[in-house]
Amino acid sequence: MKLILAAALALLLVASPSRAETMLHVGVVSRTIFYLPAWTAIAQGFFKQEGLDVEIEVYDGSDRISEDLRAGTKQIGINSIENLIAEAYKGGPLRVIAGTAQRPPHYIIAQAEIKSLADLKGKTIGVVSMKEGTTFFVADIAQAGGFALADVKVEAVGGSPTRARLLRERKIDAGLQPYPLSYEADAAGFSDLGPIAKLVPDYQFTSVVVDEDWARAHRAALVGFLRALRRGTDYMFAHPDESSALGAKELRTTPAYARRALEDTARMDVLARDLTLTDASLRRVFANVKAAGLVPADAAFDRSKFVDESFLREAVK
Repeated sequence: MKLILAAALALLLVASPSRAETMLHVGVVSRTIFYLPAWTAIAQGFFKQEGLDVEIEVYDGSDRISEDLRAGTKQIGINSIENLIAEAYKGGPLRVIAGTAQRPPHYIIAQAEIKSLADLKGKTIGVVSMKEGTTFFVADIAQAGGFALADVKVEAVGGSPTRARLLRERKIDAGLQPYPLSYEADAAGFSDLGPIAKLVPDYQFTSVVVDEDWARAHRAALVGFLRALRRGTDYMFAHPDESSALGAKELRTTPAYARRALEDTARMDVLARDLTLTDASLRRVFANVKAAGLVPADAAFDRSKFVDESFLREAVK
């Protein structure tokens, strides 16, 4: 009888709602270094310790992530925010709650015969889409190369892996590639025209994004997610050997390239380790969005329109 009671009690404890994990579906844009903290948090059980079961899906651009956040099929995105800002100024529901990549880790990769930025005049540059991320850096590249934006063809082709394939197929002449894809391009003989961070030193490239209605209804889960993500970021840098092995797996690269990516991320100060958002990085994104005509010409920068840092403040208490 005692054995039956003990078994019944154990079953009740396992089925107890207080022990149930909250499932979170997270969208990321590609298999690049600024998403490794999330994979680290999964591998180290940091999300589990917050009562969360986190599943990551890799997309090929931010637009579809935003669509899925609005539809409720994804709860969290870690992606670029240009289109989000444009929508937020029109009353859209998506909000930035924390920062990840506070400057772009990309290198300007081109076909081997292209030896300088000036040589890009008249060429085709592949970008992720016409509304986000690397698209907005083409104007900086053109200015540095001494020609006008109209002197290049900008073609929306998709995320970094797609750009890598199209470079190999010679269907585009150049594209911005984050490491470790940039390392692979170097090894394959493509021209490396330098880091875009030299031209654009402050830019909020990727951020944690949510639908504000969902976020308010699931505050505890979201705060726990941010707490675990911060731990994942710290752990990634504190354990380079382990992180290189995980990076090789998740970034689909070699351990040597994954280790080099970690070192470059630290050297270039790419990741906001505390997930904070700086005014300088946000203002530069807003300036690009405004220059592209995605917000009214007289719109003033107001981070409160698209940022809610209350969740991050609670996560660091």
